[in-house]
Amino acid sequence: MLRDCHFLNKYSSGYTEPKEFLTEALIESRTFDLGLGFFSSSAIRSLANGFALFVARGGTMRIIINHILSADDKKAIQAGLSHEVDFESRILVDVQKLTSTLSREDEHFFNCLSYLISQDRIQFIATISTKGGLGHDKYGVFTDVKGDKVAFIGSANFSSTALELNGETITTFTSWKDSERVAEYEDMFEETWNNESTPHLIHIPIEKVKAHIEGKFDAKDIKELVQEGANLRDVQEAVLSSKKYKSVPLSKRLTEKLETLEAEPRFPYPKERQIQIDAYDAWLKNNKQGIFAMATGSGKTITALNCVLKQYLEKGFYKAIIVVPTQALALQWEKEANGFNYQNVVSSHSNRDWKNIISRYTTNSILFSDKSILIITTYATFIRKHMQDFVMRTKGIEDFIFIADEAHNLGSTGPLKHLPLNIHMRIGLSATPERIYDEVGSKKLYDFFNSYPPKYTFRFTMKQAIDSGILCKYDYHPIFVDLLPDEMEEYERITSQLKKFIDSKTGKYKDEAEMLLMKRKRIIHKAQNKKVEVAGLLEQLKGDKKLAYTFVFVPEGYEPDYAEIDNYDIDNADIHIIDEYAQMFRKKGYHYHKYITGLDDAPGILRGFAAGDIQVLLSMKCLDEGVDIPRAEHAIFISSTGNPRQFIQRRGRVLRQCRGKEKATIWDLVVTPPNYSGNSTSIEANLFTGEVARILNFAALAENKEEILYGQLHDICMSLGIDMFKMLETEEEQYK
Repeated sequence: MLRDCHFLNKYSSGYTEPKEFLTEALIESRTFDLGLGFFSSSAIRSLANGFALFVARGGTMRIIINHILSADDKKAIQAGLSHEVDFESRILVDVQKLTSTLSREDEHFFNCLSYLISQDRIQFIATISTKGGLGHDKYGVFTDVKGDKVAFIGSANFSSTALELNGETITTFTSWKDSERVAEYEDMFEETWNNESTPHLIHIPIEKVKAHIEGKFDAKDIKELVQEGANLRDVQEAVLSSKKYKSVPLSKRLTEKLETLEAEPRFPYPKERQIQIDAYDAWLKNNKQGIFAMATGSGKTITALNCVLKQYLEKGFYKAIIVVPTQALALQWEKEANGFNYQNVVSSHSNRDWKNIISRYTTNSILFSDKSILIITTYATFIRKHMQDFVMRTKGIEDFIFIADEAHNLGSTGPLKHLPLNIHMRIGLSATPERIYDEVGSKKLYDFFNSYPPKYTFRFTMKQAIDSGILCKYDYHPIFVDLLPDEMEEYERITSQLKKFIDSKTGKYKDEAEMLLMKRKRIIHKAQNKKVEVAGLLEQLKGDKKLAYTFVFVPEGYEPDYAEIDNYDIDNADIHIIDEYAQMFRKKGYHYHKYITGLDDAPGILRGFAAGDIQVLLSMKCLDEGVDIPRAEHAIFISSTGNPRQFIQRRGRVLRQCRGKEKATIWDLVVTPPNYSGNSTSIEANLFTGEVARILNFAALAENKEEILYGQLHDICMSLGIDMFKMLETEEEQYK
C-alpha cells in the first residue's frame, strides 16, 4: 500500500531518481491520473517493470496530454478555422510515426497500453489552449485500494530524457500528511478532465489513437506482460542524440520488491464482482464447504480461484486440488490459474512429470507444511492410484481446498468411492448440480459439500447473470421438425412394441423398455428433416444476416461418463453425421471447423474463431463442459438430449459477454411427435412434455418470449393437451 512506502518530499536526478518514486507509486496503486505537457513513449524505458505490474495488479489510468501547436495552428484557432477533429488526425499521425520505430521497451509499453485499452481500463483526452500556450507543469495522483493518495508535481516531462538526464526535480505530497495539497491536484485534474472552469482549453477526442494502438499491438495476457517487463529490467537503454547511455538502475530495495510482487498471486481484474464477494462470504459461513450453483458463463472458475487467493492472503500459502471432467477443461483452468499468477501449478494433463512432482511434494510435506501447490486433474485421473496416494499420504492435506468443477460428475459411482473426506475445505461448481434420475448420487454429493437445493451455499441464476450484464441477452427460435414417412413408420412400430412395457400403476415405461426407448430416441435424434430445416435456415440468413461466430451442436452418439474418461472421441458413424452438416455450411461459403475432441490445436482454433477466420464451429460433446469462447454470437442446436444440464450448458456457451457483441441468437430444432394433431396417446404427450420444458426454459429469459409462446408451440401443446402456461409458471418460479 502507498502508506507503507517511505516517500521523500523531493526527488532529483542524480540523487534519488524521480523514476524510483514513480515506479514504486505505480506498483502500489490501483488508479493513476496523469496530467502532461506532452506524451513520450520513452517513459516506459524507465518505468517498464512498474507499468507492467501496475497493469497486472488491476490498475486503471486517465491521461491528459497537451497537443503542441504550430504557428499555423495558433493562427487557425484565432481565426476560428480549426476543428478538434483536425487535431485528432494530427495526433494520430504523430503516434503512427512514434510506433513505426520502436525499441523493445517501447514495444512493451504499447503492449501494456493495448491491454488496458482492450479491457477499457485507460482513458485519454487531449487538450489545446485557445491562447496558444502550452502548460509545462507535469503532475499526477496515485490512489491505492484503501483510498490513500500520493500526488506529485514538477517540470519533468514523463520521458526518460527528463527523468534521467536533465537534472529534473519533482515534489510529492501524501494524503495522510498533506491532504489539502493532494486535493488541490485532484481538483485540477478533474476540472480539466470534465472541461470545468477551463474555458481556455479545447478537448480533442482521440478514439482513433486508441483504435490504432489496439489494432497494432496484441493485448498479451497478464503473465506474459509481467515477464516481459521483468526481462527488460537489466537491459534498459535510452537514446539521446544518437548516443546510447546506461539508464540509472533502480535501487536494490525496489528491485527486490518488484521481484516479490511479480511472484505473488493476485486477482486478475481491477476488482472483484459482487458475486465473488458474496460466494466467498457464504462459503465461510458454511464452514468453508459448499456448492456454488452458478449460471454457465457467470464466472465459476474465477470465483473458486478467488477463494484460494483469499486463503493465501490469510495463511501465506495456497494449496488446492481442482478436479474437472475433460482434458480441454483442465487446460482452461490452467490458463485461469496462470492469470491469478499461481506459481506452482501442476496439471496431470500438461505436466508430463506430474506423478514425480506430486510424489516429491508428498515426501517434502513432512518438513515443509506451508509449501504452495495447485493441482489440476480430471475425474478419471483423480480416482486412480497416484492421486489417491497423494490425498492419503501428504502431510497437511487438511490445508488443501478441494474444488470439483461440473461437480455433478463427482456423484458418479467411481468418484463416490474416492471422495477426499480428509480434505475439509470443499467447493463444488455447477450450473446444474442435480443428478438427473440419480437421487442416491445427488444426496451423497449434497452431503459431501454440506450444501442442498434449491438455495445451495451460493446460487446465481441465469436471469441474475443476464440482468446484471454478466451474460448477454438473447433471442430464441424453436424450429419444429416432422419425421419422414419411413421414420414415422419405424417410430410407430417401436411405440407399438413399447405398449406391453407400460406400468399400469404409474403410467410410465418399465426398466425393461430401456433398449427400445433408446432405439426410438435415435430416430428423433437423427431425423433427416433436420438437414432440410438447417438448409432452409442457411438460405434465410444469407446476405445481411449471414452467420458468423456460430456454434453448431450436431447429433451425437452417446453421453460420455467423465468419471471413466476425460476426453470425448466419436466413432466413424458420428463423424459421417458431422461431415454431412459441415458440407452444408461449406456449400454456403462458410469457413468452418469440426471441433471434435476439443484438444486438436484447441487454442489456435478458438483464436481463429474469435478473430472471425473460422465462422462456424461444429461440435458434438466437447463444447458442453465448461469451454469458454466469449465471441460466439449464434448457436444452432440440431440435437439436445432430455438432460437439462446439456442445453443449459450449451446456452451458456453462447451468452458470454464480449466486446462488439450485443445479443445472441439461438435456433433449436425440435422433432414433433407423430400424428400430434389428434392421434397421439398420453404417453406421447408425456414424452413431448420434456421437449416443451426445454423450450420454455429458453423462452422464459428470451427477448422474444411472446413470439415463442403464441407461435407454433402453442398449437402443438393445445393438440396434445399440454398446459404450457402452467409449466411456464413453474419454470419462472425458480428465478424469484
